[in-house]
Amino acid sequence: MAGRLLLVCRLMVRDLRRRRTETVLLLVAISAATATLTLGLALNNALAKPYERTRAATAGPDVVAMPGATGPQALAALAPLASAPGVTAHSGPYPIAYLMLTAHGKTVQVVVQGRDNSPAALDRPAVTTGTWVRPGGVVIEPTFANALGVRTGDTVAINGRPLRVVGTAVTAARAVYPNADWRFGPGSPLVQLAGLAWVDSSEIGVLADAKPPSYTLNLRFADPHASTSFRHMSRGGIEYTSWTQIAETDGRLVKQARLALLVGAWLLTALAVASVANIVAGRVVDQRRRVGLLKAVGAGPAMIAAVHLAEYLVIGLAAAGTGLTAGWLTAPALTNPGAGLLGSTGTHPPALRTVLAVTVLALAIAAAATLAPVLRAATTDTVHALADAATPPRRRRWRVWLSRRMPTALLIGVRVNARRPRRAHLVMVNTLITTTALAALFMGLAQDQQVRLGESELASPRNTRTLQAMFLVVVVLCVLALVNAIVSTWTAVLDARHPLAVARTLGATPAQVTAGMAVAQLLPAIPGVALGIPVGIGLYLVATPGQPQYAPASWMLAVALAVLFAVAVLTAIPALAATRHPVADALQ
Repeated sequence: MAGRLLLVCRLMVRDLRRRRTETVLLLVAISAATATLTLGLALNNALAKPYERTRAATAGPDVVAMPGATGPQALAALAPLASAPGVTAHSGPYPIAYLMLTAHGKTVQVVVQGRDNSPAALDRPAVTTGTWVRPGGVVIEPTFANALGVRTGDTVAINGRPLRVVGTAVTAARAVYPNADWRFGPGSPLVQLAGLAWVDSSEIGVLADAKPPSYTLNLRFADPHASTSFRHMSRGGIEYTSWTQIAETDGRLVKQARLALLVGAWLLTALAVASVANIVAGRVVDQRRRVGLLKAVGAGPAMIAAVHLAEYLVIGLAAAGTGLTAGWLTAPALTNPGAGLLGSTGTHPPALRTVLAVTVLALAIAAAATLAPVLRAATTDTVHALADAATPPRRRRWRVWLSRRMPTALLIGVRVNARRPRRAHLVMVNTLITTTALAALFMGLAQDQQVRLGESELASPRNTRTLQAMFLVVVVLCVLALVNAIVSTWTAVLDARHPLAVARTLGATPAQVTAGMAVAQLLPAIPGVALGIPVGIGLYLVATPGQPQYAPASWMLAVALAVLFAVAVLTAIPALAATRHPVADALQ
């Protein structure tokens, strides 16, 4: 047993050292899928926990109460709540005004809350940059500040009065931009999108043109489950908003981005399986003579399978570590407060669950992609393996009749695919997944990326985050698809060097041979592209609520032509290089 294990290890190390390029390609293919899965799990963690961390760090309330009245009537309505049964702490009431803010030529709606420097029992906003409120200054919620394009030290105008931005801060007592709930007046049922800002309490009356402000009161209950019964309701002329409602509203900012990464992880997994299967198929074909030699000296099918599977499982484990590290390091950059995730700086996915999921995924990709060709190699006849000959195509009378009427380039392409039908299937899968991702991305680009806040429009943090996730997935997909296409075309050219040399001997020109190899790749790529466009559109429609806008047909046509053109070019380059070699050398 020890001798067999030593032999497997030696053969594995020798094969990995001899085929370093293919080993790196396998590592890249599996690492791309595992890194994307890690990012998806990181956003899954960021969806629920950032608000909880912010609520704990800022002493967030259980319930926020807002009366429909203004001025002294509002204060009188809120006064009994502070001493109501079950209430253990409160802060406020704080004045609230619904005003207009102007920055960089854009005028938008803003909810302005008056605060002071005295410590509060509940709702102590955490300053992320600059300082807290002071006379003549304004503090802006970070996501709103990013959309406005303002930084600490800039000057903005609220209702025409200039104020200096002295800092940014996060809170758990109100939803982040653009869901700060701007109203035409206290108690108004019409709620519009807006951002949130804080000013000194002494200035809110001046900014509101001496109009009586409304007020907000923060409450905490002895029973942690009591606040959930409020959710979002009105009772006795007072509107109550539970922390669970605020958390759910903030979570919508990253829900689609998380879904995009998770769907992208599945697409990358499928593409990684196709890529690994393509590379493994080429390696197994190249190792067919070695399989025959091992069988000739007494190795059985189990030994042959162990020799092959060992190296791919080792590569899978290495790829799991690489993808996990890449995703772990990238996760904090994708989950920062400026991108709409409240208090999520430094977010990492859950360690143990992520390591297990990534490891299982990597090993599953390696096993799924290698099992079939490895078993086929293990059960191959010894004489056939030593001969190292490709499986001859099945001849049919109608195929022979049709081939006589085909142009030379088309005939070469059809015969190449007939010799290696599985490679053609992998090309179709490669183009199908790539086109699906590109079609979904163009659907996302066709959506309105702005939200209207009064007189102007600002960037939507949810759409921005979703597009960032989609761009990340598409870039990784395209890189992996490019690697897959290069491996596929080079393998096809090398595998078909003898048939191509025979075709050149019978009179085919180098241009016809090159075109024939391009046709061999384009024939399976065309149905992949044709299916990928509607699948990508349907995938986006299923994942996106509401009624999204459709991308122009010209965009989708451009995507289809670009994918096919890339396949043709990637095939033509190695085919042209192969035609420069003498026919006699190839026939030897």
